[in-house]
Amino acid sequence: MFDKTKGGGITYTFETAETVTSVQFCQVEQFSQLIAYGDSKRVSVGLCRFQEEDRDVEDFEFEHLRNFHHGTRVSAIAWSPQTSLETLPRKIIFCTAGADFKLRLFSSDLKDNDNVKVFDGHRSYVNDVVFEPTQGEQIASVSDDRTCRVWDMDGLQRACFPLYSPGMSVCWHPDEPAKLMVALKKGTIRFYDLTTQQPIMSLETNHMTLMSADICYCDPQRIGGIGNGYWMVWDSTMSSLPQDRRQAHNEGGQYFKWSRVSENLFATTGHDQVKVFHLGHSQVPVSTTLPVFAGGLSWHANLPVCAVGGDRKVHLWVAEV
Repeated sequence: MFDKTKGGGITYTFETAETVTSVQFCQVEQFSQLIAYGDSKRVSVGLCRFQEEDRDVEDFEFEHLRNFHHGTRVSAIAWSPQTSLETLPRKIIFCTAGADFKLRLFSSDLKDNDNVKVFDGHRSYVNDVVFEPTQGEQIASVSDDRTCRVWDMDGLQRACFPLYSPGMSVCWHPDEPAKLMVALKKGTIRFYDLTTQQPIMSLETNHMTLMSADICYCDPQRIGGIGNGYWMVWDSTMSSLPQDRRQAHNEGGQYFKWSRVSENLFATTGHDQVKVFHLGHSQVPVSTTLPVFAGGLSWHANLPVCAVGGDRKVHLWVAEV
């Protein structure tokens, strides 16, 4: 069911029905074993069990739980903090962005009751989606239509922020639920106050295209991003320009994600490459080239494990902190 290989850290994989276009670990810490991954027509949910969290597991185990019909390519996935496996009936809730410009809110008890709500409003491709992390009663999305939209759980639009270029990433601030971060393709990271619905702060790449950005969960003053093949890190208390910048990939870059367990660890993806960097030293903990890189990049909520989608596989790397 899975492979374990050496080279650039410990690597596991599990097989999927099709090429994976998006992958996301559940960020609810007590249900961190949940993983969702999408392809051209479905979303699947499974459990990734690691020995570090479950002593009954030898190394790694994967269990497929359920497939959900999607009908279009999955471009982004976000888990709701309301997801729970502790009590019966179990409840999983996640939202997807599809290639048809629509969001879909899925809820399931993993038995008989599956529900989906379709959110219609974006006029072009949706690049990212995220739940409000404390109550999970709102969803934010960004799109090539140059808007960031905030929705309630009924699919009603509660806010719409016009952007001057395509929105590539959206993040809710982990400590301030009224603050939203939006990364714009033309090189600006903008923070919005959801109470006043006004921009409150901006960071700049200094004329570099921005493909992805993320708030550091362990140190939310740190912002990271990737563009033109370079990763960039900002200290938002110091300057609007990057504090550090280095080349990550020769052929551009696609995703930047901070680890959830270290303020110095982050991952980037390029055309057919995934790399993990540590700000504390120059050595790259993980660097590998995949035969087919498809989509998605996600970190485990409790472990230094990152996942990327591949050709009929999901690849998992255990990085050294």
